[in-house]
Amino acid sequence: MNRVQLRFLSVADNVGLARVAVAALAGQANFSLHDIEEIKVAVSEAVSNSVIHGYPGRDDGWVELDLELDPTGISIVVEDWGVGIADVAQAREPAYSQDPERMGLGFVFMESFMHGFDVESTLGKGTRVHMRRFVTLSGELSRDAQ
Repeated sequence: MNRVQLRFLSVADNVGLARVAVAALAGQANFSLHDIEEIKVAVSEAVSNSVIHGYPGRDDGWVELDLELDPTGISIVVEDWGVGIADVAQAREPAYSQDPERMGLGFVFMESFMHGFDVESTLGKGTRVHMRRFVTLSGELSRDAQ
């Protein structure tokens, strides 16, 4: 088992930092390169949401990335203390975005690339995204993960 916690400012460049951190930790397990790429995309989307939507127009908010690796897979929590989401169910709808410049597929990618996905949010207090990806054997969940 291994655990990494990072706390960084809501600066767009820190999305790359989060990607590198999760790839380094996931690389310690029996994930395929394809699995690691999907995990990196999910983390990128979660951190980007915190930076762009959690702290709109600000680069002084905190984002926390909590990673935990165990023999069955990786757990990822991305949390911010920003504006929060008014309607999580609506935000999870494909192509929904309050910003017309955005595609609104972040939650869709997170949910499709991970084996477990949950969002908690409170207006004015922030958002917490929890994701889980199991190590797979030939595309099937490992016996330990089932």
